[in-house]
Amino acid sequence: MAERTDGSLSGLTEHEAKEFHGVFVSSFAIFTVVAVVAHILVWMWRPWLPPVGGWRQSMIDGAATVASYLT
Repeated sequence: MAERTDGSLSGLTEHEAKEFHGVFVSSFAIFTVVAVVAHILVWMWRPWLPPVGGWRQSMIDGAATVASYLT
């Protein structure tokens, strides 16, 4: 097995490694922004922490609201 004398474990030159790092960091930033937006939208649609009265209280409030619209 041939040994590398330049010390690079990846086999990339310094310029290639910097270019790859730039693409990796920008891709990670875009992914993070998309994930944060998705979490905010899901939270607005259906929050995963219960309200102050708990889930049961929330369901009763929802049923009371529906009943008021129906009557």
